[in-house]
Amino acid sequence: MTTFKVEVLGSGCKKGQQLEANARMAIATLGIEAEVFHITDVVEIAKRGVMSTPALVVNDRVVSKGQVLSPEQIQPLLRE
Repeated sequence: MTTFKVEVLGSGCKKGQQLEANARMAIATLGIEAEVFHITDVVEIAKRGVMSTPALVVNDRVVSKGQVLSPEQIQPLLRE
């Protein structure tokens, strides 16, 4: 079984916290194994080419920038 690496990039504001909660909910709903990290370091965020937060990264691929995806929107991104 594949373990996913999910990163939420953002300053730690409410939108980033909500995106993290939604990602965790999507992971739980799918019943998959995933490590979730919340990256708040501006330098680390910039290294990933992200200028608009919150952003969602799945297995080192930026899949969303500048919006809070719902758990339902995140689920298909975890199936790829």
